[in-house]
Amino acid sequence: MDGKLKDRYIDPFTDFGFKRLFGEECNKDLLLDFLNELLHQEEGKIVSITYLKTERLGISEESRKAVFDIYCENEKGEKFIVEIQKTKQEFFKDRTLYYTTFPIEAVQGKWSFELKAIYTIAILNFVFEEDKNDLNKYRYDVMLTDIETHKIFYDKLKFVYLETPKFTKEVDELETRFEKWMYVIRNLKRLDNIPDRLREKVFEKIFAAAEIAKLTPEEYEAYVDSLNSYRDLQNSIDTAKKEEKTEIAKKMLRDGMPLDVIEKYTGLSQCQIKGLA
Repeated sequence: MDGKLKDRYIDPFTDFGFKRLFGEECNKDLLLDFLNELLHQEEGKIVSITYLKTERLGISEESRKAVFDIYCENEKGEKFIVEIQKTKQEFFKDRTLYYTTFPIEAVQGKWSFELKAIYTIAILNFVFEEDKNDLNKYRYDVMLTDIETHKIFYDKLKFVYLETPKFTKEVDELETRFEKWMYVIRNLKRLDNIPDRLREKVFEKIFAAAEIAKLTPEEYEAYVDSLNSYRDLQNSIDTAKKEEKTEIAKKMLRDGMPLDVIEKYTGLSQCQIKGLA
């Protein structure tokens, strides 16, 4: 370990971090606990899960390949796709819908068309543009419903979207076990120690699994590569956002808009705006 990283715990929003905490056989109980807290009202107690191959191919050669972060099955044959999404992606909702088509496969011979339930859980490190003003709602549970009656029409396809940036509770405000999970996922990387309020077996295990100091040299190298990829992606997005804001500010300047108005709508400082003139 070369000690270059100052963080004590890995970032769950990196590919390495998410799969280490939730996608390894030795940490299966962590994923099981999370899924039970997330879905217990609809699904009931999930007794066991089995990891399936995360790469699935379509039924024809022309079908596109789908790669899931985590793909598993419970004791009843129901499927769970768990995705971590680091940044905004165009058509992300379309992508999650597309993913649900892969577990739907006809069996050989006569098929009764009875399907097992499929759950797609998307843990997002961003907020959907259309939901950005709904600050108090960070969880979206989606099923097929009748438009007029709002009754559930079909309950075997369920999508759960978790917008983690909207979850802003501090550790002493956490009320439920699910809120504790949300807090850990959102804040793990920036913590130095496990908070007393999270002194439960499952959370103690996730903090232990996330300790950077316990990684082997090979694991550490893999994590650093994953972290750098994440940072490069974030920097590219931040640069694109700044360039977009700069162009908007220039147009507003040309239209004679006051500096304080430009500052309000672009987030650029008045000093930055003056430098564009």
